[in-house]
Amino acid sequence: MDNKLDIPHVKKVISVCLLTATSTISAEQIASAFNSKIETIIIEQLILELGTEYKLIGLELLKLNDGYRIRSQTEFQKYLNRLYKVKPPKYSRAIIEVITIIAYKQPITRGEIEEIRGVTTNGSVIQTLLDRQWIKAIGVREVPGRPELLATTDKFLEDLSISSLCELPILPEVSIDKIDTNMVFI
Repeated sequence: MDNKLDIPHVKKVISVCLLTATSTISAEQIASAFNSKIETIIIEQLILELGTEYKLIGLELLKLNDGYRIRSQTEFQKYLNRLYKVKPPKYSRAIIEVITIIAYKQPITRGEIEEIRGVTTNGSVIQTLLDRQWIKAIGVREVPGRPELLATTDKFLEDLSISSLCELPILPEVSIDKIDTNMVFI
């Protein structure tokens, strides 16, 4: 590595790489822009410094499993939605239930999801989550019928603005004595 490293210039190049990337970009990929003459650890340190600077102008740096991504801070999303005439997608209760089950119980099969929900899961629900790229099949369960094992994707984490599933809220424990036995079901 050159002892005369021009840090402001390197930060500008890293910033351009981050801001123009169409998907997550790793520190190793950014290092390749410098012909790998700058160590990845230095690139990562400069990326984190840039993340602090981005906060001042309404952006946030997301660290995901496969790299980094820049996006607007959530408080500014409503302005972008108006500018680009984007309506946030609305999801049915079934879609929210299914993605929640997958996120907390993965890897899981469709049959196991149906067992937890107590109802048959419409194929369009799974297809919507696949189309949204929030879930993917990661294999099959070695049982008769070999059902697909479903798991969440990095895009799911990215859209929720979290870097790992550990950041999901802890589900409250529900015991049978907490269920109101006087409820009437129609």
